[in-house]
Amino acid sequence: MERTKKRLFPNGIRFECQQSGKCCRSRGSYSYIYFSLKDRQRLAKHLKLPTRSITRRFMQKTDGLYHLKQPDNRCPFLTASRCTIYEARPTQCRTWPFWAENMKKKVWEEEIAPFCKGIGKGKLYSPEEITDLIRLHEY
Repeated sequence: MERTKKRLFPNGIRFECQQSGKCCRSRGSYSYIYFSLKDRQRLAKHLKLPTRSITRRFMQKTDGLYHLKQPDNRCPFLTASRCTIYEARPTQCRTWPFWAENMKKKVWEEEIAPFCKGIGKGKLYSPEEITDLIRLHEY
């Protein structure tokens, strides 16, 4: 992984979320959105509800991990392609596109960069910041 990362972003990567909601559909399809306890607490504070209520209402547990329920096969916080909880979004969403599985040269160039319009814009993330985000996502 270290060798791939060095080749892929030796000078860092510019990225700024364009809030298109495209990443919420995981390149066209819905996937699990995981929430740590800290993520659930942040969401509860944002919605001004107890963490327990948020967990019961929106989450289910699979293999010991909490994730959003999928009744309509989409994120309940995505409205008109906009995240209604952007400031309180979970770590998984906060760390996009800096996920280990995206940091492979072929995946980045063929799937991620063409798909995500925020790449190449905004803040320049250093290789160290990217590595930290990858580690944070892997909680």
